[in-house]
Amino acid sequence: MAKISKGILGAFSGKVGPVVGSNWRSIAYIKASPRKANKKSKRSAAQIANQQKFRFVSEWLVPFHPYVSIGFLNLSNVKSEINLAFSENFHRAVVGEYPNLDVDYSKVVLSQGQLGGLICPEMELIESDTLYISWSTHMNQRVDFDDQVMLVVYCPELGIADGFVGGAKRADKECMFKFNQKMIGKALEVYVSVTSFNRKKIANSIYLGRIES
Repeated sequence: MAKISKGILGAFSGKVGPVVGSNWRSIAYIKASPRKANKKSKRSAAQIANQQKFRFVSEWLVPFHPYVSIGFLNLSNVKSEINLAFSENFHRAVVGEYPNLDVDYSKVVLSQGQLGGLICPEMELIESDTLYISWSTHMNQRVDFDDQVMLVVYCPELGIADGFVGGAKRADKECMFKFNQKMIGKALEVYVSVTSFNRKKIANSIYLGRIES
């Protein structure tokens, strides 16, 4: 039952036929009444598979949130950075069919942009918990040598990520990173990108490969 608070010409709250009246911050709103779900309808196998793929990608992406929040920042005019990263990896990186879903780590995207990337980046495991990353620079490349490096190390077995944004500059041409001790002896997937100091520009992420220690 609906109630009229200020007479017949006033706003109302509650349900009247197919519409519902409500109030938020002293502003009256009228909206269509939601339709009742048909409990008897059953989801198709394709619907169930798609829902499970959404859940799989959502849970897998969580450890990458601190990095994709920067990696997709310059594209987030309509969608959030997380949603953009979800969409990109949902269509590109996830392989297989439910219930046998997996990730092609060579196709994972952690950043997208027009900034020039690092030239010929390479990695080496120099200690059980330490990565050495090196890259080149080119005088004709239109970039700022103050650009900040983003490094991401992911362990599929543990479902955790480690890394940094801004721990090294493009001009440094090298850096070392001591990763989470829990990752020692595990297979690791490694990615690198570079962002402007003000985070307004970013390069496409580069997959450096897998480390089997």
